Amino acid sequence: MKTRLLILTAGFGEGHNAAARALMAAGESVFGEGYARVADPFALASPRFNAAARRGYILWINRAPKLWSRFYDWLDHSRSAAPLLGMFRAEKRALAALIEQEAPGVIACTYPVYAFMLAALAREQRLRVPFFNVVTDSITINSLWWRAGAAGWFLPNEDSAEVMQRAGLPRDRLRVLGFPVSDFFKSNAAELSPPDLGAGATPRVLCIINSGTRGAIETVRRLLSTTDWEITCTVGRDEALHHKLTELAVGRKFPTKILGWTHEIPRLLMTHHVVISKAGGATTQEALAARCPMIVNQIVPGQEEGNYELLRRYGVGALAESPAAVVAELERAFKEGGRVWREWRQALAPLSRPDAAQQIVEALEQSRLALPVAAGKMTGALPQP
Repeated sequence: MKTRLLILTAGFGEGHNAAARALMAAGESVFGEGYARVADPFALASPRFNAAARRGYILWINRAPKLWSRFYDWLDHSRSAAPLLGMFRAEKRALAALIEQEAPGVIACTYPVYAFMLAALAREQRLRVPFFNVVTDSITINSLWWRAGAAGWFLPNEDSAEVMQRAGLPRDRLRVLGFPVSDFFKSNAAELSPPDLGAGATPRVLCIINSGTRGAIETVRRLLSTTDWEITCTVGRDEALHHKLTELAVGRKFPTKILGWTHEIPRLLMTHHVVISKAGGATTQEALAARCPMIVNQIVPGQEEGNYELLRRYGVGALAESPAAVVAELERAFKEGGRVWREWRQALAPLSRPDAAQQIVEALEQSRLALPVAAGKMTGALPQP
């Protein structure tokens, strides 16, 4: 089967990749194997440089967050930012070759830079299919997401759509269908949930430790030593941290799991009462899909500020930037039979869109058939349900 949907992603933040994978899985589930392909033109053009750039990005946001914040703000407001994207000549060539090879009917971008390359290819008469931006940020949305134009934008929530509408984008080009997450959330919603705190169940706390998370060891030490809750920690591929936390858990009387890299995050989110994590795009949106309230222990300035702001507006968690504050917020949530926790979980209902990926790929397929491309300019409006 020929590729009909090409999904473009980049490794600068897990949210872009998570959204792309979910879209591909949904596309193949609905329309058949081979319907969609995920590609990263940055990795295709320069694998070694891309890997180094990704490592540099992680170091930058973790070790110099204020400097990153200023750069993010400059990208958002400077007129010089967009022309600089023309430097990605190798990436543009890789993208053009990819389009020629795959001949897709529609393109979805989960990373904003690709819209600039695609718009340039359209002006050069080298692209004659519509492309859309699947926005992976909330509220604090960088203008790079819309400055290059697109046939339309898919937004994770109404608050973000309002931001883009105020920026001048026509409402008929904006569709609020949610953030693309794994089909696991939708398929298992009826079977998986945390036990009832009101009936006296023991609280279950999930702690997701990302690269560079501040105070991680001290937070876990406090959770293990001062509470009788069930604790699950994930540490990714950090073997040293895995060993350290495993040592801390030795002898604990209450259920405890220290996990390395795992594909079980969706199941863990759905079966735990609260998740402790930085406000990353993928984790925040998966927590919303699972209706698992978040204790945010770190915010990367810029794109992650909007993720926490969304939680704050709807009252579905708390910000706790020290280990002591994390434990205090959890104690507040779980006391009185989990009264505050139940309020958080109920408030999550309107934000939870576990079927977002399927909704988006179905809209993209409709658009593939309905949207013309004339003289390199995307025309028409997003098909409405």
